[in-house]
Amino acid sequence: MSWGRWAAAECDATRAAGRWREVRELDAAGPRGVLTADGREVVSFASNDYLGLTQHPAVVAASHAAVDRWGAGSGAARLIVGSRPVHHELEAALADWKRTDRAVVFPSGFAANLGVLATFATPGVTVVSDELNHASIIDGCRLGRARVAVFRHADLDHAAKLVADADRAIVVTDTVFSMDGDVAPVDELADLCARHGALLIIDEAHAVLGPDPSLDGIEALRVGTLSKTLGSLGGFVAAPAPFVDLLVNRARSFIFTTALSPAAAAAALAALGVVRSTEGDALRARLREHVGRVRAGHPSPIVPVVLGDEARAMAASAALLERGLLVPAIRPPTVAPGTSRLRVALSAAHTETEVSRLVEGLAALDSSDVAT
Repeated sequence: MSWGRWAAAECDATRAAGRWREVRELDAAGPRGVLTADGREVVSFASNDYLGLTQHPAVVAASHAAVDRWGAGSGAARLIVGSRPVHHELEAALADWKRTDRAVVFPSGFAANLGVLATFATPGVTVVSDELNHASIIDGCRLGRARVAVFRHADLDHAAKLVADADRAIVVTDTVFSMDGDVAPVDELADLCARHGALLIIDEAHAVLGPDPSLDGIEALRVGTLSKTLGSLGGFVAAPAPFVDLLVNRARSFIFTTALSPAAAAAALAALGVVRSTEGDALRARLREHVGRVRAGHPSPIVPVVLGDEARAMAASAALLERGLLVPAIRPPTVAPGTSRLRVALSAAHTETEVSRLVEGLAALDSSDVAT
C-alpha cells in the first residue's frame, strides 16, 4: 500500500469512528468574533486567555515596539545568535515571579515540558506521573526513557507507594488539570518529595487562580506557559540555577529550535507586569466571580460539563452554538471513552451579560444528560 493510500484509509477510519476533526476559522479579537464559514457572530468560551491580556493595550504596544526594534523573528536558536535583551529581561522577571534563582524561556509550553523531562527523566529514574497529566508531560517522559509509574489521579497514597518503591524518583503533575479544571494536591506531593529526596516537577500552565505553592526546602522545577495567563506565546521553566544551566546545555527542545520571537517575549513581559499589579488582582477577582456564577466553589476557569457519550457532547456544543456560544466538545482520544464533555473556559474579558447567556444556555441543556 502506498503512503497516500494508507493516509487516506486512516482518515476514513477516523471518520467512521465519529472522531473526525477540522480546524475552525474564527475571526476574533478577544472572546468575541465571527465564524468565517457562515458569518455567524459568537462569544467564545474556548480560549485559555484567562485574563484577557491578548488584547491589553500595554501588551499589544510592547509587542509592536519589539517588532519595530528587532523585527518579526529571532532568526536562530538562542545558543547560536537568537537571544535578544528582552529574552533575558523576561527570564529575570519570571524567576522573580516564581521565587526561583533562574528561569529559561522555550518557544512553547509543550517544548518546555519536553525539554525538562527529556533532560531529567533519564534511564535509571522512575517518573511518578498523575494519570491525567498533559500530553506534553507524557511525551517528555517517553523522550527521557525513564521508567514511568502512573498513579491514580490525585491519589496521594498511590503516589507515595510508587515513590517508595523507586531508587531515584521524579514526581510530575499538572497543578490544574486542563480537561477537568481540578487542582492537584501540590503541597502534599511536595511533602512526599521532601521525605524521599524526590524531584518535583509541576506544570502550572492553567494555574491563573492558584495554587501557588511554596517549594522551599525541596528540589523542584516549575514549568509554565506564556500563552494563557500572560496572553502571549511560549513556555518557561523556573528552577534553581544548576537545573536551568543543565537545561540550557541539554534540553534539545531549547538548543535545536529558533528562539521565541522578540514580540512574543516583550508581550509576555508586559503582561507579567499587569498580572503582578493591582489591575491583575482585579482581573483575577473578576474571573473568580465568573467561575462562581457558572459553578460555585470551582477552583479554576476550566469548567467541564461531562456528558459521557460523544454524540451527546457534540449535540450539546451545537445547541450552544445556535445561541451564539462557542463551547467546544471534548472527546476521545483527548479524554477517556465515556467521559466526553463540554469544556467551558472563562475569561476576565467576558462580560456579565455574556456569562449570563452561558449560564442560561447550559441550563437549557437536558439535565438528565449532564453529570458534573
